[in-house]
Amino acid sequence: MNIDELILISVDDHVVEPPDLFEGRLSKRAGESAPFVTQMESGRDVWMFEGQALPNVGLNAVAGRVPEEYGLDATSFDQMRAGCYDIDERIRDMNVNGVLSSLNFPSLTGFCGQLFYSCPDKDIALELVRAYNDWHIDDWCGRHPGRMIPMVITPLWDPDLMAAEVHRAADKGCHAVSFSENPEKLGLPSFHTDHWDPFWSACCDTGTVVNLHIGSSSTLVSTASDAPIDTLITLQPMNIVLCATDLLWSPVLRKFRDLRFALSEGGIGWIPYFLERIDYTYRHHKRWTNQDFGDQLPSEVFNEQILTCFIDDAVGMEIRHHLNLNHIHWECDYPHSDSTWPNAPEEVMSYLSNLPDDDVNRITHLNAMRNYSFDPFAHIPQEDCTVGALRAQATDVDISLVSYGTGKFHDDGIVTAVTLAERMAGAR
Repeated sequence: MNIDELILISVDDHVVEPPDLFEGRLSKRAGESAPFVTQMESGRDVWMFEGQALPNVGLNAVAGRVPEEYGLDATSFDQMRAGCYDIDERIRDMNVNGVLSSLNFPSLTGFCGQLFYSCPDKDIALELVRAYNDWHIDDWCGRHPGRMIPMVITPLWDPDLMAAEVHRAADKGCHAVSFSENPEKLGLPSFHTDHWDPFWSACCDTGTVVNLHIGSSSTLVSTASDAPIDTLITLQPMNIVLCATDLLWSPVLRKFRDLRFALSEGGIGWIPYFLERIDYTYRHHKRWTNQDFGDQLPSEVFNEQILTCFIDDAVGMEIRHHLNLNHIHWECDYPHSDSTWPNAPEEVMSYLSNLPDDDVNRITHLNAMRNYSFDPFAHIPQEDCTVGALRAQATDVDISLVSYGTGKFHDDGIVTAVTLAERMAGAR
């Protein structure tokens, strides 16, 4: 298979919400409390909510910038590619990158909607959640059928309301929801309780995938307080290792056998040793820890119910047979600094070129279509979905790098891991 024949579906990208997100979607009372964009005297654009300026108008939205200016966020909408927040321009940026379809995590609300959890008036908060989801499904995903996999957030403060929102979204054709990798870090019950059972049941009933993105606990793994930012970036996938361990030892997967979790942006190269270690722990310690997986090993439960995701993972491709090949998915991560845009096909082909075509097709698009109940070919002829066909539609898209001046993270010298961790926490 050559590059132009690839069909790429990314199960991890990000949307920077436009300023008119809530227009025409809220009651007067909720509209008066909704987040809105304002520009500070410095020229910085910020979202305001509950009388406070949120720290990031576009979390790490750096696609198209010179690498020297990568950082946590752009300071204003005019310092981002329009594809970050404009759906028509996003499709053009996907075309030039040869990407057919994309699942997008939120920025404004936090990865799993934790912003609205902090809202004291829960009636207004619920209205905001529903309005956000309607915008995401109807506008962001609905404008270009077959190009976006819809995913919703939920009212985290009430599992029954969460279940209702999952069902409402499924009725609109959405079978993906974003949740926290560690809800206890958000002040909520952990995976080890039955608190979330109505939510899990709704996801099972509707075939909805629960997506757990690194950083969705509003925390990141770090080491020393003065460690350089490179330490934090390197350790980002460790959040997912912690999450996978917590989830497997909890009763959730054994209690809800039809439930599927995606470990978003966690990579896969670490998984074979993790599965070996968790099985060893189970065999050696289950008699006194009272764990019971019946006639299965924890690794078998993992491979049945966990969807794995990677951006760039040559080692993962070499050890793929230790995983469920029907549960491996590719990610682009547009518009973040880890993204492979606009050269995703070339980069992914560098480690897929020696794989059988069947494996390539599963990893690049068939698994995403099946597991997310998503069929782009119902809207777009398959011959128009390839890298070559999409790029042919985007010959006028400018992908040259731009500079807006010295990156603010370099103003005071070396950036520490704490700098980014504190700002992530500030994003709620």
